[in-house]
Amino acid sequence: MAESPLVLGPMLRHVDETSASIWVETRAASTVRVRAGGREWHARTFRVHDHHYALVEVDGLEPDTVLPYEVQVDGVTAWPDPDPESDEDIAFPGSVIATRAPGRRLRLAYGSCRTSVPHDSHGNRTHGVDAMRAFALAMAAGDEEPPDLLLFLGDQVYADLTSKQMQDFIRSRRDIHEEPGKELKDYEEYAHLYRLAWSDGANRWLLSTVPTAMIFDDHDVRDDWNASFDWKQEMEATSWWHGRIVAGLGSYWVYQHLGNLSPSERAEDELWQRVVAHERSGGQGELDLSDALDAFADRSDRDPTSVRWSYARDLDDVRLIVVDSRAARDLTPSARGLLDRDELAWFDEQLRGGFRQVIIATSLPFLLPMGLHHVEAWDEAISQGAWGRPAARIGERLRQAVDLEHWAAWENTFQAVARMVSELADGARGPAPQNVLFLSGDVHYSYLAEVERGHGGRILQAVCSPVRNPLPRFLRWFAVVMSYGVATPVGAAAARSVKVPDAPFEWHTVKGPWFDNNLALLRDGPDGLLLTWNTGVVDHGDERHPRLKEVASITVPADRDVELSV
Repeated sequence: MAESPLVLGPMLRHVDETSASIWVETRAASTVRVRAGGREWHARTFRVHDHHYALVEVDGLEPDTVLPYEVQVDGVTAWPDPDPESDEDIAFPGSVIATRAPGRRLRLAYGSCRTSVPHDSHGNRTHGVDAMRAFALAMAAGDEEPPDLLLFLGDQVYADLTSKQMQDFIRSRRDIHEEPGKELKDYEEYAHLYRLAWSDGANRWLLSTVPTAMIFDDHDVRDDWNASFDWKQEMEATSWWHGRIVAGLGSYWVYQHLGNLSPSERAEDELWQRVVAHERSGGQGELDLSDALDAFADRSDRDPTSVRWSYARDLDDVRLIVVDSRAARDLTPSARGLLDRDELAWFDEQLRGGFRQVIIATSLPFLLPMGLHHVEAWDEAISQGAWGRPAARIGERLRQAVDLEHWAAWENTFQAVARMVSELADGARGPAPQNVLFLSGDVHYSYLAEVERGHGGRILQAVCSPVRNPLPRFLRWFAVVMSYGVATPVGAAAARSVKVPDAPFEWHTVKGPWFDNNLALLRDGPDGLLLTWNTGVVDHGDERHPRLKEVASITVPADRDVELSV
């Protein structure tokens, strides 16, 4: 069997009414061609640390068209794969580019936290059934309509909690008993981790035919990434952190961020400008972007204001704002912010009226269950010295030990954003949307929360986590107690004791929590939003062909006066 010239992909990334972006990783320097509808588009690969990539910009398309496509690498057909994985016994439909139709209601799939382990009995027992794979198989069978967009909300890969397969690769190239041990060390290891994440047959097909958008969370780099100034100082004192953060951010630009951008946004990206300039000038050979990418990643970590990982898209009368809640933090103790000043100003600019729906995608839930919100706000206050230096040290250890570093733990930013979204929902920034909807992941359970309001648009939080990485059962009770049990009154009293300001509004959980591996679907219809959470179920021991099962369904009516239907 001949080896495929593709290492990974094709992945269908940014798609609009007239263009599409197709990303691939190849085995060697080459020219990649995409053929569809009797036309052809091509790009030469660029190189990063001896890996080869191309992003082909497919332009001049007609709106509301569905075009089957194929990929050639140096004239050899690489996709559809002429030699598919032997353990995939399903004939997947051909991959297509489906351009957006003006006025078509949005259908969005989303989720977070997905580990890369085999889809066998052992993997399903230790990490649960992959909800994304179950969705891919349902879509391939015609049981699910393709979404317009698949949105990944963090922890696409786990650089710190590695699988046996990843550890085997690490052992093949270095002593796993030396720092950083079983965690990732460099770009080569990141490249292998992405390959493990996105190369099984069903998910590879899904990613080739459904547009994707992404944003990182902590495990894409390391648990508690940028939790505090103390955390960063501790990491920077190690022998391996600088290599990790440079490789993590550099590989993120290649594997995730580049495809998030529209053609016009890519044209303004400093690294992509180098790729395009090399192509247009007829430069000899393959452009080596390694040094420039490493320098960019290093600068991005040292000066977060030098790059913006956040982005926004207008999908007819729906505005989607994807917010970086990890790298854009200001860790300065005297000016702590989940979003630094520049990022907060950018976000403020995006929150404009005149859209029917405003969707804010951020890896960390903005509206945590009230009990946990109060506990995190209290912990931030004591970590910042509200009860003196000894208590501050305890607060910092607690923050890192149990991940008390969501929006609630950055009080200034939470208050500012709460005011912004309230203004938007009240119509103070232009005609109010029906809903301001936060989509998030991270916490390894799912729920829907609603702000208690008597006027204007709704403000909601819909969490889908994990896609494949469930909380151990003994930790689920802890999550429930911290979020919904005695922590609510106790946390509120603790927050008042350190003079944490009251939130600008109150909210309650409409439904949840549930702990299944899930992929959520948002369907925007004339009568409102339909939100469903779906998991994979193995029948009759058929581990590789899980059935998609609905876990929860909630209707958010277009009429503000109608109650949510659960």
